[in-house]
Amino acid sequence: MKERGWIEPIVERVVGQVLDSHAAQLRAEIVRRVVEEIAAAATAEPRAHDAASASGPADLARAVAEIQLGTSQREILRALLDTGARHAARVALFVVKGSHATGWQARGFANSDAVKDFALDENAPAVARAIRDRVVASAPVADLDPRFLKEFGTPASGEARILPLILKDKVAALVYADSGTDAVGLLNAGAIELLVLSTSAWLEVNSLRKQAQTHVDSHNVTPTEAPPHQAPAQPVPAFNDPFASHAPAYASGQAMAAAAAGEASAPVASAAQSAIAEVQAPVVEMDPALAEPLPIGDAGTKATLETPPVSSISLEDQDVHRKAQRFARLLIDEIKLYNQAKVAEGRKNRDLYDRLKETIEKSRATYQKRYGKTVAASGNYLQNEIIRSLAEDDPSIMGANFRY
Repeated sequence: MKERGWIEPIVERVVGQVLDSHAAQLRAEIVRRVVEEIAAAATAEPRAHDAASASGPADLARAVAEIQLGTSQREILRALLDTGARHAARVALFVVKGSHATGWQARGFANSDAVKDFALDENAPAVARAIRDRVVASAPVADLDPRFLKEFGTPASGEARILPLILKDKVAALVYADSGTDAVGLLNAGAIELLVLSTSAWLEVNSLRKQAQTHVDSHNVTPTEAPPHQAPAQPVPAFNDPFASHAPAYASGQAMAAAAAGEASAPVASAAQSAIAEVQAPVVEMDPALAEPLPIGDAGTKATLETPPVSSISLEDQDVHRKAQRFARLLIDEIKLYNQAKVAEGRKNRDLYDRLKETIEKSRATYQKRYGKTVAASGNYLQNEIIRSLAEDDPSIMGANFRY
């Protein structure tokens, strides 16, 4: 028994360190595999519906990286829908509980808010196949939920995609995507599938990292530091379900009906109110103590972002500054990754801006659209990153036409 007393903390500490180490390796492997898939997709013949879409390798890499910028489960899932909307006219996420799928958020619908809490018919062939077989369902309208089509409109192309978002070998959500109702519009099925797979992997990486950190933190506290009346620590869950608090709208209706009928005592009525509050909170937030993701073009290095010297500003504003720095670094890394020959020639001939003007200005517009009207605008992070990373701290390399 005495041997176990001193061996057990050592074993637990080592296990926690190993978990944390493997989580970082898994993150790097995800980035590597995504880049490989994008490179392979670039050589394939584009589909008919992809002609009008911005679905080149650089755009897909940027979309994946935006998902990895999420520091909470809610941010990650919103990023999935936001980036998915660039590759499909309409996209929606439905939370799966058992065999039931209810709406969470949507993009591109005439009334996207109406998708929230919409219950898909689990008996519809496409829905049942995606949940049961855990495969992407390319479905004609006959296999879709007819009530959903009646309320939101039938896709003009006559088909839609239903993709399972799998966490820990279980279908946690369904992602619906189609080309819209007015005309045969945008539906890049391959890009949507890649984004869903990347989201699934990133949610699991974040969960694993949180568990590893919890293990390490719990063993760094000595017994004398614990408060005298502290409750015993709860075991770390095997997985943090990002949809744990989501429930369909009818759950609150049932709770209210039970209270009105007098079938519940005061404690039960209180529980019903709690259930209603849960429905109003779409997704439970993960602990924000997550590691910062590496940008696509810098997977083999450690992300060491400088925190702006703004200790007097709020924590929320500091977080915006950090995210703006990461996004600026991502954009410039992307330019370097997909324009290696031009970068080398531009540095050699000291006319880098002239060679990459269109790409740089496109990235500048993207950055301004996202952070130009935030507190991070004063940081000028993109311009600084152009000089630091692209020009290697020598503005003259950019050429005479570059405004510094």
